[in-house]
Amino acid sequence: MNEGYASLAIDYTKELLAIDSPTGMTAKAEQYVVDKLSDMGYSVKHTNKGGVLADLGGEGAGLLFSAHIDTLGAMVCEIKGSGALRATNIGGLNANNIETETCRVYTRSNGVLEGTFQLCNASIHVNKSYNDTKRDFSSIEVLLDSKTKNAADTKALGVDVGDFICVEPRTIVTSEGFIKSRFLDDKLSAGMLLAYARFVKDEKVSLRHHVYLYFTVYEEVGHGAASNIPDDVMEMVAVDMGCVGDGLNCRETQVSICAKDSSGPYNKAVVDKLVEAAKASGSDYAIDIYPFYGSDCGAMLGSGRDVRHGLIGSGVYASHGYERSHRDGVLNTLKTIEAYERLN
Repeated sequence: MNEGYASLAIDYTKELLAIDSPTGMTAKAEQYVVDKLSDMGYSVKHTNKGGVLADLGGEGAGLLFSAHIDTLGAMVCEIKGSGALRATNIGGLNANNIETETCRVYTRSNGVLEGTFQLCNASIHVNKSYNDTKRDFSSIEVLLDSKTKNAADTKALGVDVGDFICVEPRTIVTSEGFIKSRFLDDKLSAGMLLAYARFVKDEKVSLRHHVYLYFTVYEEVGHGAASNIPDDVMEMVAVDMGCVGDGLNCRETQVSICAKDSSGPYNKAVVDKLVEAAKASGSDYAIDIYPFYGSDCGAMLGSGRDVRHGLIGSGVYASHGYERSHRDGVLNTLKTIEAYERLN
């Protein structure tokens, strides 16, 4: 595994980030993944639920790597008398992190309308309580970039309750290798799995396990990998963001190995083997406990599957906000994935 595949992973990530895909509106992102994997020559199953399951081949016990392509987002829940929109969040989208951000409203009948998330009564020169107002989804609203004066004007544009609202990701890759964007959770990992699939094909890798890649679409609301796990899978490694923050060891340049999250410990044998793989591949790694975190492994286990589970990912700072990772973290994660598959 070399830096070329890390760059390829970032290219895939940028293309995925350009496709709006909040949980529940993921069809275009799904098709992107289907097309990429099919073009590589892999057998691909597109599930009824919307997930994408690719069979990379190989022999032995089934090993599944997962990533999710659904993101945080919002939905129209009221057209206000002023013509502005009240929103409800999808997943853990935080009102503090989206104030003043550009967004897109996907209507059912009139295409896509642009707007901005703003605090209600957002002019500081008018609103004396501006600094003291708690930011939540009752105190922010979407102002459409349209000449609307009231609810009737907005409804005439085709806007309705239930329309999806997508936040602009603002993707930037710096000359120093930092990747800055909303929704690196978890499109960065999806990009890495696509790059791993390309690596297996290009290098004609003889896989020691029967390897599957599973791209799920309901992770942010808790049931992404609750179905469609192949029967022969003995181990599942969720590739999701690695947490960076106070009290944790991981940096954005490292691969993070999760020992425990909010639902409990990950399988010790899998965690130990991930550490062994990181060491064997010369990857810069950290082991951490994520205090407020859940993954597709939890959904898989909740469905009753008898599967060992683990979690890794490139270190990501400012999770569920304007996130940041680094090309080195991507490469270290890819190297660990490759080495893990080679272990018994």
